[in-house]
Amino acid sequence: MSQIFVSTPLIGREDELARLFGVLERARSGEARAVLVAGDAGVGKTRLLDEVTGRAAAAGMTVLTGHCVDLGDVGLPYLPFTEVLGVLAQDERFAGALAAYPVVERLLGGGSAGDSGGRLRLFEGIAGLLADLSDIAPLLLVLEDLHWADQSSRDLLRFLLSRGILQRSAGGAPTHRLAVLASYRADDLHRRHPLRPLLAELVRLPGVERLELRPMADGEVARLVRALREGPLPDTTVRRIVERAEGNAFYAEELLAATGSGEGGVPSGLADVLLIRFEQLSDTAQQVLRTAAVAGRRVEHDLLRDAVRLPEEELEAALREAIGRQLLVPGEQDTYAFRHALAREAVYGDLLPGERARLHGAFARLLDGRGSRAESAAERAHHYRESHDLAPALAASLEAADHAERVGAPAEELRHLEAALDLWSAVEPSARPAAEGVDRVRLMLRASAAAAHAGELHRAVSLTRAALAGVGQEADSELAARVRYTLAGNLMSVDNLTAAFAYSSEALAMIPAEPPSRTWVWAAATHAMAARHVGENEVALRVARQALGTAEQLGVPDAQADLLISLAVLEGGSRRTEAGRERLRQARELARGAGNTPVEMRALFNLAVGCFESGHLDECLPWLTEGLDRARRAGLLSSPYPMEMRYLHLLVLYTLGRWDDCVRAAHADAGVLPAAGGYTMAPALYVGLARGDLGAVDRARTLLEGPFDWMATLVAGVALTDAAALRGDAEDAVERMRSTVAALTDDTGALPHVTVRLAALALSAVADRADDLRRTGDLEGTRRWAETATELVGHARTATVHGQDGRPQGPEGQAWLARAEAEWTRAASGPDAEAWAKAVAAFDFGDVYELARCRLRYAEALLAADRREEAVAEARAAREVFARLGATVLLERVDELIRRGRPAEAPPTASVLTAREQDVLRLLARGRSNRQIGEELFITGKTASVHVSNILAKLGAASRTEAVAVAYREGLIVPETTVHD
Repeated sequence: MSQIFVSTPLIGREDELARLFGVLERARSGEARAVLVAGDAGVGKTRLLDEVTGRAAAAGMTVLTGHCVDLGDVGLPYLPFTEVLGVLAQDERFAGALAAYPVVERLLGGGSAGDSGGRLRLFEGIAGLLADLSDIAPLLLVLEDLHWADQSSRDLLRFLLSRGILQRSAGGAPTHRLAVLASYRADDLHRRHPLRPLLAELVRLPGVERLELRPMADGEVARLVRALREGPLPDTTVRRIVERAEGNAFYAEELLAATGSGEGGVPSGLADVLLIRFEQLSDTAQQVLRTAAVAGRRVEHDLLRDAVRLPEEELEAALREAIGRQLLVPGEQDTYAFRHALAREAVYGDLLPGERARLHGAFARLLDGRGSRAESAAERAHHYRESHDLAPALAASLEAADHAERVGAPAEELRHLEAALDLWSAVEPSARPAAEGVDRVRLMLRASAAAAHAGELHRAVSLTRAALAGVGQEADSELAARVRYTLAGNLMSVDNLTAAFAYSSEALAMIPAEPPSRTWVWAAATHAMAARHVGENEVALRVARQALGTAEQLGVPDAQADLLISLAVLEGGSRRTEAGRERLRQARELARGAGNTPVEMRALFNLAVGCFESGHLDECLPWLTEGLDRARRAGLLSSPYPMEMRYLHLLVLYTLGRWDDCVRAAHADAGVLPAAGGYTMAPALYVGLARGDLGAVDRARTLLEGPFDWMATLVAGVALTDAAALRGDAEDAVERMRSTVAALTDDTGALPHVTVRLAALALSAVADRADDLRRTGDLEGTRRWAETATELVGHARTATVHGQDGRPQGPEGQAWLARAEAEWTRAASGPDAEAWAKAVAAFDFGDVYELARCRLRYAEALLAADRREEAVAEARAAREVFARLGATVLLERVDELIRRGRPAEAPPTASVLTAREQDVLRLLARGRSNRQIGEELFITGKTASVHVSNILAKLGAASRTEAVAVAYREGLIVPETTVHD
């Protein structure tokens, strides 16, 4: 007997609906919002979104929906956004809006990364398009199944939510009439799933919220089951379905559909349930569904017809049957989709191996027959690979890699190249692509470049090592030398300097200097860089000078540029001097003329660093702006030098005291760049720490998780050392400083540049501890911490005087050394106003926050010398900066110092405390417990506790230790020369 089903009702989601309808109302009034809808497979995400989109459409909102698709280990860049743009392109109402953003046409098959200006312009174009559409009518953008999103789509979504369409304008004016709803399977997000870090970022944004769909209650599942079937259902049947559905609406629907199938009980696994229902279809309908499952979640009618090879009438009858059984649903533009992805997965998994391969082959050939559309290359590669037709799979993978490169999707390019490498050895040489210069080793080199552009530096090293293994020991091979110097360059990017020098040496030895050749010039240029990094400056100079002459002779301008950069760093006063920067400007022009963007990036980075190191911070910013803009247009934002420039850009903004700009820039660039550890968090993390952000320390600790990363280690070390110092934990501050320096010290033993900063931060806590112990008369403890301070200041002096290139550090390093010296003096003998005056003067080169911190210390030293008016003036100057920056952590400390420094507020005298309280205070200073105080004063421990509480209240102290410190500072008790236990 046939079963009659009604349309699926929405039951038990009243709260979720109210919340989402509220988001729509706010969007219609001009407050853009986004909701991340999470839930296990089958829990009802799609049904909930259907209800919301129906309400939105009825209210006059434009609804655009994009779907992510599982293509296995290959990705189709920007797929959900391409789907959305395809719908828009067919609607005349939006023709004008689309025409205003030609950059987005590359996602519709026209244009390339170079033509459209790179990823940032593409992202900004899509953001602008959505904003304009929301001006025409309130807009709802729905993105389904984010757990299958490709990396480029994830990056674009990050940009749209963190910078593009949710950003509130100055003054709090409304944003756009726009809402974004994005769903994903929570149970698919394993620990290393690439969506996890993106979700963690997005939920912290003020305009983004997360909505989790939990399993339905048993009563709600029962209501759902009864509502799905016309006519009565036995209670026992309902109870069995409720028990087995476990709160999952889709399980419940499928269990209900299988009821009465005669299978003698309902299987517990969802796949079995789906297949029971599937097997109730006619043979023809099953054949159609099997074929559709191979195509993917959604399939075009024409493509399905050609693949299944049935007469049109039979196909339509089979489709009508599958739709009636709610296994397929019709879509726009003559497409069909499985009602749920799990249904498609179950049918696909039930295919016989030969059947699966045959159908994949059919789809691959059909897609090929439609013409070589670049956007279909990834699909064709997937189908050919699954059909075991490896030669065309290889060709399609290479085509897909070319397409990914053109649209600025280096991560997808890398995946397609790696797929091609996997296929290479399985394809007969005669069947491989015949293009000149395409072989396994060269593909590995290209893949390593894509990995570097995508920010996967360790993967770039691995791929180049594999190329080295493939090229063998051909001593006379220019390719073998190229592999080695490429490997050396990649090793330098991950700070494996000794190995880099070894491979660059090998590369140079494999190619004779005569007759002159381009390969020798590049090998020499790489060797000069590697030699400088390991301290072999004489070797670097000799090789660079010789190679520069050869490059000029051969007319290789980009190699000339690279060598000029090395010489600018090595010779004379280095990049800090005007002469050095003039050489770098010459290199920039040569590289630009030759079209070598990576070398141009290197020149711009060194120009910016030279300005920073010489203390010309304002001059640094134009070079960084130019460099980052150039990197965006070239699609190289994730490559090493642009990453360094991005970090330096944020650091300059932080140093100049433009903290809000720093935080905004960090969020903006993080929307375009993939997660990049310390490069994306660093200065903004320091801002959070100073502003009392409790999560800043946790975010710093996360940088230390996983494989070693040089920049992440540096940033975490600075943040965690400073955090320990601010909370007065001298032990932790010293340990953090030592472990960070040890991790960052290179193979030659040279201390990292940041050593002086880390030492100064740790010395702050050490000096605090020594000063407190000195006040309480603990001379032995004071001596121990003074010895630690001497050790730390020694490291600071060494790192500052010698530097990583053997030259003294610039104004920034010298300023940190001045602070370290002042803290060391404070630890050894107490506050020294003259030492802090030098530190204040040193930081006057432009570091706003550190200058204010030194002024606070200077004020403390002046107050200790009873120079109260000067102390208050310095403290007030520091307070103005802290208040402007929002550095709340130090505001309380500076306010307390100002109060103490006012002449009208004389310090407390002994008359504040009773005679008995003074006796108790002296014993507190000796470290006595309440019981011990009672025994010595012949009072009960309870009475002693009352006296201690009174002392804390009168002195405004939060603890016994703080009360003793206040008492010594205010002269209520006099330090003793020894402590008696």
